[in-house]
Amino acid sequence: MNFSTLKVTNEWPGKEIVFCLAVDPNHHRLWFGCSDASVYHLSLDDEKAKRVGLTGEGHSSYVTGAVLAGQKLITSGYDKKLVWWDIESGQQIKTIAAHDSWIRRITLTPDHRLLSVGDDMQCRVWDAKNGESLGSFSDHEKMTPHHYPSMLYALDLSSDGSCIATGDRVGHIAIWNSQTLEKTAELETPEMYTWDPKQRRHSIGGIRSLAFSPDKTKLAVGGMGKVGNIDHLDGPSRIEVFDINSGERIQMMEDSKNKGLVEQMQWSPDGKQLLSVGGNHKGFISVHEIETGEQSQIVEHPGHIHAFNTDFKNQVIITAAHQRLARWSFASNNPQPQETNSLDLDDQQAENG
Repeated sequence: MNFSTLKVTNEWPGKEIVFCLAVDPNHHRLWFGCSDASVYHLSLDDEKAKRVGLTGEGHSSYVTGAVLAGQKLITSGYDKKLVWWDIESGQQIKTIAAHDSWIRRITLTPDHRLLSVGDDMQCRVWDAKNGESLGSFSDHEKMTPHHYPSMLYALDLSSDGSCIATGDRVGHIAIWNSQTLEKTAELETPEMYTWDPKQRRHSIGGIRSLAFSPDKTKLAVGGMGKVGNIDHLDGPSRIEVFDINSGERIQMMEDSKNKGLVEQMQWSPDGKQLLSVGGNHKGFISVHEIETGEQSQIVEHPGHIHAFNTDFKNQVIITAAHQRLARWSFASNNPQPQETNSLDLDDQQAENG
């Protein structure tokens, strides 16, 4: 893929942090969760689209995950809950007290099971249709080596749904068979964890994102390199790529200019490139060539990007960031200029009542 023409074509600013998004397969409709504990819908076909809030009790804290399951949207949050919504009516259907601590990520398997990870250090499995619990598993310690609470930040599922990967604050990764829930491999990325034993007695970093290659032979691990001042996200953004069978690290990519956390990654369909997003007080979209480890494209962004969705067929990326949603084009064959359309999310909310 050629990302040399990557540019914003539509933008929707606001005051909230957008943590997560879900896009329908045809890229017509978008749902997103925010720091104001709300979940919103937006039509991507309408150039003057206005967000519409989903209705119900919903969440009481940050909304951290969103996935589509047929005609239902499922969201997760720091309130430890999973919430089901009807996407046509925008009404809340049900709520489950799912974890004992903050929920960090959720994903959906091809056979309609929902996976969720939280800071209780558990990966839990649910029937996505009715919310029935189907079990839980973990290989992650609740406390760091320095006797502070750990966090289970990262979760990914291979494209065929057969493998699960989970990653925590101190750099431990476990790989699982998605049917038996048995651990099949483990990896370590200790450089993504920084501990300050003197000034702050505090740690920062951790594995923030995981991504299986299309052929599930490799796993990309995203986070942040060693940090000098742990009160800030001033470490280099860092990606390590492992051969899963051998456990060998085959690439390590750091960017000391575009610092901060690598929040999400996605492989190109041919497995030759890796897209990543993240940031500190500002954000980035980065493209790396897997064979060489070279960063072939970097686009800076005014706000930390927390999540993205890529439509490779139509060459579109949607990003969720601090104070804005954006749609990007990466058409590579003589792209025609498009006018940027900016709408204020707060004005939209006021207009919608």
